[in-house]
Amino acid sequence: MALAVENLSFAYTRGGEELFDGLSHEFVPGEVTALTGPSGRGKSTLLYVLGLMLAPTKGRVLLDGVAVSSAPDAVRSRVRAHRIGFVFQDAALDPTRTVLDSVVEPALYAGWSLSRARSRGRDLLEQMGVGARADHRPGEISGGQAQRVAVCRALVTDPAVILADEPTGNLDRDNATGVLAALSAAAGGTEDGGVARTVVIATHDPFVIERSGQVLSL
Repeated sequence: MALAVENLSFAYTRGGEELFDGLSHEFVPGEVTALTGPSGRGKSTLLYVLGLMLAPTKGRVLLDGVAVSSAPDAVRSRVRAHRIGFVFQDAALDPTRTVLDSVVEPALYAGWSLSRARSRGRDLLEQMGVGARADHRPGEISGGQAQRVAVCRALVTDPAVILADEPTGNLDRDNATGVLAALSAAAGGTEDGGVARTVVIATHDPFVIERSGQVLSL
């Protein structure tokens, strides 16, 4: 799926400082794009705009040529549920629920049956090497395992777009390598035999930047 922005700007307050300076960019399906730049340039904010959680002040976000950023709230929510997956820096897993329950939550929100969601979730956890942890809680797994679980959660609905915010920021090099490999496989559709996806990673990590197919500097 083609993800693009046209003449994009964003400000948190009316008359406030605008980010992105009228950014126009088309992200490449099948490759990982590293979103880089100094702190304060709006890397995380751009992810939230791409993910339709924030509306641009000017310009638009397009999916397959359709300006989804200006769609009604219900439409944007539906697009997020079915076509966009998110990975956050700290994994953001509910400590009171099992790993599998955290993975399947987006699929249930998207209207999947529990049995279908659980089957898909277990398959992904196995593919990511954490299948044995499916019934554990987040406090019982390592940080690297938690971040692989977060990738599974992002992939569970088979979205066309994956947005990741500093997913290796709190990991050692071995675990960062595993998470980046999982995201690269997701981009190419090789982790589950699917189609190519658009993967955008906001990062300061030179390790990630050097191994990304595209780099967009803010």
